[in-house]
Amino acid sequence: MKNRHLWLYFLFMSGSVLIGTVPILLQAAETPTASMLANSCAGCHGTNGSSVGPASPTIAGISNDYFIETMQAYKKGTRPATIMTRIAKGYTDEEIKLMAGFFSKQKFIRYEQNFDPAKARAGKKLHKKYCDKCHEDAGRSAEDDAGILAGQWAPYLRYSMDDFNSGNREMEKKMKKKMDILKKKEGDEGVEQLIHFYSSQK
Repeated sequence: MKNRHLWLYFLFMSGSVLIGTVPILLQAAETPTASMLANSCAGCHGTNGSSVGPASPTIAGISNDYFIETMQAYKKGTRPATIMTRIAKGYTDEEIKLMAGFFSKQKFIRYEQNFDPAKARAGKKLHKKYCDKCHEDAGRSAEDDAGILAGQWAPYLRYSMDDFNSGNREMEKKMKKKMDILKKKEGDEGVEQLIHFYSSQK
């Protein structure tokens, strides 16, 4: 009889402990931190958003607003992607804001890439002529909320330009105007020269 009472006591206490921890576990599950959310991106975009390439862009250091704008475009399906349109739908607006704050504070790491020096030199001139007003500091600036181009992986830049040129992704009016002039004067080679310039940046 004594043992039975002892067993019931332990059963009651174990249940109390489990019941007491459920709200804590639920609360933890409902309020992930920015770093926890960012870790889910590491498989494609690298640790802290620094991609090791070649087709996934580095998202470290991009502006808070640009990150939010991009993720919302994926959620709405207005920006094409292989899997990001599905992934973005899994995040709440608040979670996207948390991730934006996290990645905007990370350092953009530029890795060595193969590039043609002659094309990179030609691309530098084209950047100054057509792109510098929106992509300042040779495409390094995040403050213009237009994404970082300098040091991005060349395959990613090519895929992005293909989406723009095919009409799958809408260009900003200013960009379209500049790109129409560039392509008319320089053709596809001009776009390739820009890509070599950006991928040459350290």
